[in-house]
Amino acid sequence: MLDEEAGKVPGVSPLGGSRRAARQPSIKDIARLAHVSHPTVSRALQNSPLVNSRTAERIRKIAEQAGYHASAVARGLVTRHSRTIGLVVTTAADPFTSEVFSGIEQAAHDRGYCVFLAESNADPESERKVVQTFAERRVDGIIVTSSRVGALYLPLLSEMMVPIVLVNNQHPGAFVHSVMIRNQEGSRAAANHLIELGHRRIAYLGDQTGYQSDAERCAGYREAQDAAGIVFTPELVVLGDGKPEGGQRAMDQLLALPCPPTAVCCYNDMTALGAMLSIRLHGLRVPEDISVVGFDDLFFASYTQPPLTTVRQPMRRMGQLAMESLFRLMSGDASEIRIKVEAELIVRESTARVRTG
Repeated sequence: MLDEEAGKVPGVSPLGGSRRAARQPSIKDIARLAHVSHPTVSRALQNSPLVNSRTAERIRKIAEQAGYHASAVARGLVTRHSRTIGLVVTTAADPFTSEVFSGIEQAAHDRGYCVFLAESNADPESERKVVQTFAERRVDGIIVTSSRVGALYLPLLSEMMVPIVLVNNQHPGAFVHSVMIRNQEGSRAAANHLIELGHRRIAYLGDQTGYQSDAERCAGYREAQDAAGIVFTPELVVLGDGKPEGGQRAMDQLLALPCPPTAVCCYNDMTALGAMLSIRLHGLRVPEDISVVGFDDLFFASYTQPPLTTVRQPMRRMGQLAMESLFRLMSGDASEIRIKVEAELIVRESTARVRTG
């Protein structure tokens, strides 16, 4: 209920009974109380120079006492901008997503935008529906991480009329507006590191979903071996699910081979966690018996035992770049943006020279 002390300002009285006072007062309500037109109220609340300063101050005081709060939705109807961004992630619990989100949110906040988060649970149809819902709610732009739809958005863009940027697109094929890590180069650097340490029987522990990042990382692994004259061995490529449990099961399979690998390149750090656990449970040591390399450089990589050698993705920076790309699209400054971010090999203690003899 409105404060009865509103009468302290000349011309102000409570809006009515308790039922009416319980709702959010509108600009028209404030205009009635101030005895001015509602466009004048709107201008006063936006500090327009078209309204006399004394009148504007009186209107703002009336609005404050009446409990009026400007609606972002109402402002959006006037400006045609909601100052909101829709972000679609596979799951908010993923450490990679968390870091990318931090970069997106900071860049959006710096420009006065809010970010709405929704999960797709790695389901293409769910992802498509979430994106369409965001578009219907008139967000100014959309970012999708680890997209399962990818290039299929192209025919939808003209229909939705909302700029979309993908981060680490997982659907085969290029998307017009995207930010991607150089997966192939990063994985090749990881495999070359192991080759330089004398390893020749190197496994690749991948992701069974078969999306773009896994295909590119496996290609980099094979390129390094081909360049070193190492014959590709299909039995050394085993697929997990991108999670520790899948990594453990896949590593169990590798360790059951008559001649297990002496090193393994993992699709991501989560997979590497499971692989390292499997190695320990089999009574072996990392890196003395088997060297392990991850991909991502998640927050825990330097805290594993031993600390994990991995390929670093600048996740927060990728989020910032995606947001910057989206801002350019929203302002009409660019029609095609494909950003490839450099990968960096971070050598720690989970890799060592192959044992001989």
